[in-house]
Order: sequence, then structure tokens, then C-alpha cells
Amino acid sequence: MDGLSRRKMLITGGTLGAFGALSMASPARARSLWTWSPSGSVAGAGAGLDPDWVWDEEVDRLVATVIDRGDVPRVNELLRQWTRNDQPLPDGLPADLREFMESARQLPSWADRAKLETAAEFNESRGIYLNLLNGVGGGMLSTAIPREARSVYYSKGGADMEDRVAKTSLLGFAVGDLNAYRPDGKVIVEAVKTRLVHAAVRHLLPQSPGWSRTSGGQTIPISQADMLVTWHSLPTYTMRKLREWKVPVTPAESAGYLHVWQVTAHMLGIRDEYIPATWDEADAQSQQVLDPILAPTPEGVELTDILLGQLAEQTSPGGIDRPLVNALARYLVGDQVADWDGIPHEPFWEKAIATAWPKLVAFREKLIPLPLVPPLAWTIDEAARQYILFHLTKGQGTRIEIPDTNRPA
Repeated sequence: MDGLSRRKMLITGGTLGAFGALSMASPARARSLWTWSPSGSVAGAGAGLDPDWVWDEEVDRLVATVIDRGDVPRVNELLRQWTRNDQPLPDGLPADLREFMESARQLPSWADRAKLETAAEFNESRGIYLNLLNGVGGGMLSTAIPREARSVYYSKGGADMEDRVAKTSLLGFAVGDLNAYRPDGKVIVEAVKTRLVHAAVRHLLPQSPGWSRTSGGQTIPISQADMLVTWHSLPTYTMRKLREWKVPVTPAESAGYLHVWQVTAHMLGIRDEYIPATWDEADAQSQQVLDPILAPTPEGVELTDILLGQLAEQTSPGGIDRPLVNALARYLVGDQVADWDGIPHEPFWEKAIATAWPKLVAFREKLIPLPLVPPLAWTIDEAARQYILFHLTKGQGTRIEIPDTNRPA
């Protein structure tokens, strides 16, 4: 496989040995037939079409045209000037692209400003959990999503994962900012740019021999189903973990956090009829579209190793804290996903984290006094903080830009 080292392909040992043939031949384990009803969506109704066969047709046609007529460098240069929600689009954009972007930047009619403000406050007060779960947790889940791992690996961004992490982080930072959907925020900007990038990848990736060989018959990447899978690896997964960790979340905070991600899903081009209206509906949809398709791939193993290596190097030059990073990632996603991702077992740190982290959370939430928190917990806490610092600073000095090529062979 293009660029995949033998070491990365063997890193999971028996796991990839058992699943390797299946994962190379298919983009995922068998997905159940689409049965989720649009009555459970924010739209409350819809055609009920299987989202695996629905894309983002309007922007797909447009961006393909932009690429084919050689406008990408000029458009990217102009869009570097567009950095705030309330900022006019730059002069000089192609007329057809400007018309689309003016429409795409509008919030849906059902957006609730009060809920968005509550979400912003929740993101601020629970930032350490949310950044850790969306960053390490969501990142490790994404590399166990076969279609996503392969789309990342074979697209242009797969050749420079540090920059790819940085670009991906920009949208996450914007959603978590206190000013997220305020005029001086950036969510609208980063979401619309990401929507353009997705359209470019849908146009370019079918031209990649590496992706075509491993796509399992999918001819166009990043369907509405794929976007829903990624969405559930972020807010739905995060809310599940907050409940598991017994982090106190008020009904208003829960509703606000769901709402900011509902609006963001709309801004990314997910149709309203597919966006869950409640957490119960989100859990039900996730059980259908995310849980059954998680599986190992050589691309996912390689990407995981790169991501965890970056984190270990950042938190400790020379990577001496890699065992702690491995154990933290395992704790966040569980042994099954960690095995598929090729994350080594670290018995000492796994036991330490499983013992200390719940007490650390309880102390933060004022549920237990300080003496009950084991001293080792603060080493784990510092590792989490260093990760968040790494995660947050990676977004500095980079921009989400439309690609015009795939990963170099």
C-alpha cells in the first residue's frame, strides 16, 4: 500500500492478522440498513433516504468547477482574509462561489441564540474534558473509522499530519470558543471553508489509485452517512463519556451543547433531516451508523501512531512519555478500538489511569476532598493538560484551504 510501512502494518500483531483481509477489502464492517426516522431530526420530517447515497450536490458541482478551471490558488489566497463570522466575503471571489458562500454562511432558522450562549459557557467551564475527549478521544475514534482513515491518508493532508491535525483543530477550536457564533467568532468561517474542502476531496479522491484500491466499492467519499459518523465521534461520544465519568451537566447545558453541534452540522452541509433533535435520537442514530462500522485498517494504524507520536514528542522531547500517552488514549476509547488502532498495552499506566482519573474528576467537581486523590493523578492530569496545550497550539499559523491535488504517490 502506498507509503504504509511494514512496521505499521504489523504493529497490531494478531488484531490486524485476524481482521486484515476484511479491512483491506471493505471500507468497514457491514453497516445495517438505514432505519433511522427523519421524524427524530431537527427538521421533524424528510424523505428518509439512506444517507450513504446522499452527498452535497450543489457545492460538489461548484467546487469541481473551481478546481477544473484552475481557480483554487486565487480563491485560497482571497479566503485567507476571511476570518470572522461578521466579515464580508473578500472582493474578487468568482461570482458562482460567492453566491454559494453567501447562502451557506447563514444560520438555520431554528438556531437558538440563547442555547448557543449556554453552550459557549459550558465549553468554557468544562474545557479540559471536552478538549480531551474531542481531541484524543475523537482523534482515536476517527482512525478506527475505515472510510475516514483512508480519506485522510490518501488526500493531500495525509502527507503532512502535523498540518492536517492543525487544520482539523481549527474548527474544533471555533466551536469551543466563548464567542463561537457571536459576530467576532469563527465557527461560520471555518465550517463553510471545511464544507468547500469536503467537496474538493469528493472530486479529487476518486482519482487516487490508492484510495480506489481500498475504498471497498465506494466511488464518492464523504457521504452524508460518513459525515454523520464523524459527527457522532465528537459530541455524541463526548456526552456519553461525560455521563460515564459522572460529570454534573445541567439540562440547560446538555441542550446547549447538543444545539451548538446541531447548528455546526447544518453549517457543514449535513441535511437537517439527518441531524438528531435530541440526545436519545443521537444515541440511536450513532448505534446504527458509528458503532457497527468501527474496524482496523493499516492506514488507521499508521495515522494513530503518527498522532500519538506527535503528542508524546510535544509533551516530552524524545517521546519518553509515550507509554502514558498510549494508556490515556486506551482509557478514552476502550480496548477494542485501541487494539484496532494498534495502540500498545501499557499495564502500569492503564491501571494508574483507571484508578486515578475518576477521583480526579470527582475532585474537580467538588464531589470528594483533595486527600482522596492519589498523587499519581497529578501526573496524569499534567499529561492531559499538555495534550490540550498541544492540541490548541497546533491551530496557530495554519488555515483551512481547498486542496487541488491528492496525497503525492
